[in-house]
Amino acid sequence: QVQLVESGGGLVQAGGSLRLSCAASGTVFSIIIMGWYRQAPGKQRELVASITTSSRTNYADSVKGRFTISRDNAKNTVYLQMSTLKPEDTAVYYCYVYTTTNTDYWGQGTQVTVSS
Repeated sequence: QVQLVESGGGLVQAGGSLRLSCAASGTVFSIIIMGWYRQAPGKQRELVASITTSSRTNYADSVKGRFTISRDNAKNTVYLQMSTLKPEDTAVYYCYVYTTTNTDYWGQGTQVTVSS
């Protein structure tokens, strides 16, 4: 199993930046993809960004050019650098991993609030 611990959420003004971190432990050798989803009140959870072990990235159209996902395989940690934040980025952000056993694991979520 994989355990995920997130950090870095908070309150920021529009136009500001935040960096989220997610550290994985447990059977980390089985991780293929690491990434972030988010869920705003009253909305479905949506993919924000993902990154593979070979550093191939994928972004939601709404965050392209503003968010950057990166991964430190030595530390089993994934980061989400968020810049030029908008009020519509306000959500709970969840770290997730997908493993070789076709299993998803999720973090507990971290709140990001962007004030206008």
